[in-house]
Amino acid sequence: MILQKLIENIDCTVIKGSADAQGQAVQYDSRKVGKGDLFVCITGFQSDGHNYARSAAEKGASVIVAEHEVDVPDGVTVVIAENTRLALAQISAAYYDFPSEKINVIGVTGTNGKTTTTYLIKTILDNIGYKTGVVGTIGNMIGNRKLHADRTTPESLELQQLFSEMVDENVKYVVMEVSSHSLSLDRVAGVRYSTAIFTNLTQDHLDYHKTMENYMKAKGILFSMADKAVINMDDEAGEYMKSVSKGNVMTVGIDYEKADLRAENISVTADGVSYTLDYEGKQYPVKLNIPGRFSIYNSLGAIGACILNGIEMEKIIDGLALNKGVPGRFQSVPNDLGITAIVDYAHTPDGLENILQTAHEFAKGRIITVFGCGGDRDRTKRPIMADIVGKLSDFAIITSDNPRTENPAAILDDVEVGMIPTKCPYHKIEDRREAINEAIKMAEKDDVVIIAGKGHEDYQIFADKTIHFDDVEEVKKAIEAARA
Repeated sequence: MILQKLIENIDCTVIKGSADAQGQAVQYDSRKVGKGDLFVCITGFQSDGHNYARSAAEKGASVIVAEHEVDVPDGVTVVIAENTRLALAQISAAYYDFPSEKINVIGVTGTNGKTTTTYLIKTILDNIGYKTGVVGTIGNMIGNRKLHADRTTPESLELQQLFSEMVDENVKYVVMEVSSHSLSLDRVAGVRYSTAIFTNLTQDHLDYHKTMENYMKAKGILFSMADKAVINMDDEAGEYMKSVSKGNVMTVGIDYEKADLRAENISVTADGVSYTLDYEGKQYPVKLNIPGRFSIYNSLGAIGACILNGIEMEKIIDGLALNKGVPGRFQSVPNDLGITAIVDYAHTPDGLENILQTAHEFAKGRIITVFGCGGDRDRTKRPIMADIVGKLSDFAIITSDNPRTENPAAILDDVEVGMIPTKCPYHKIEDRREAINEAIKMAEKDDVVIIAGKGHEDYQIFADKTIHFDDVEEVKKAIEAARA
């Protein structure tokens, strides 16, 4: 493709060569560069793409996009852009012929609930007969075909490529999780969102955003991009999201009396929730197979997005009732021990509080919680999470999550600081498998065992290795051992 077509919407300057230069493919990893490719220099957290500009040129790159002058051989075109991350997103969208303009993209953002909300919408759309794409934490999907995913929101080049594949396969709707990192790092710049959904905002990712205000503003970028928005007004950040929204806004809530969509007459059991939906003066009975008050908010976001996209209420409610839950999200592990074993992805203070409060709504016995905190992430939330677990559990086991480059024992010590004042009895067991075994072993009839933190993940990350580790598998093994 001619360079001029790729950069016509970008604030940039060609300082060497010609805008008529051809770019065969777009790359930001110099190791993947081939003859005639366009290479974008990205300043990352661990390396700077500008240091590889010459290497990319020597491998055959015909165009280099950079934020400052780079040393490359004659004959290579150099384009200077103020922000190459933004440039990469815009170039990628142009390279794939703006695929998000050809499909209906629904973006979901918030600290918790993104994955469940996307899958609720997918179930509704699938039941109607629409071919739906999913982009998110558990993985990417085109229809029923599962694709690998390395992060919640892919880098802009891979995202636009994925959208292009979806267009080629006649996908009508794409439902995607939109992380705060992807918004602040311009991974989703150049995407046209028909609808944005705000779930909630609680403490997370402060290792990157530093303050809750920065975190909130990063999430708000999505609403300045989307044509329509669905906003949870029971959350304090709802007003901000509403204020930055550029299009039609539908408000949802339980406590917010002015909400366009409001849940009333709520009933929560171990099997799910039911409530009456109030919309435009009419009441509709809604049933979900996912327990917890937080599930109601997720469903309200899904319902609102579907309404804004012209789906009939009856079809929306029918689809919701068909959803059986999402792997790793309050996932019950069947057993004959008379206990309730739950695996959940909760790894934030709010997420933990939600699942533990839900457990209290049906628990007949004790609540035993196994949890940890990830390494190389926001350390300030460690004692906060422990305080929540200590106050809402009858027994706790502090263990490893993904320690990454940190000392696992040191992470457990940080968590313990918040556990001690609660007076909740607890054990510190560094080995996660041993911790799960201990929890199942000590559980008695009617007890609820919560294994929190990793959910759907089937790996554990250490400083020197990544191993296979699946909480659901480990719970099943522990149950078998307890039966022996």
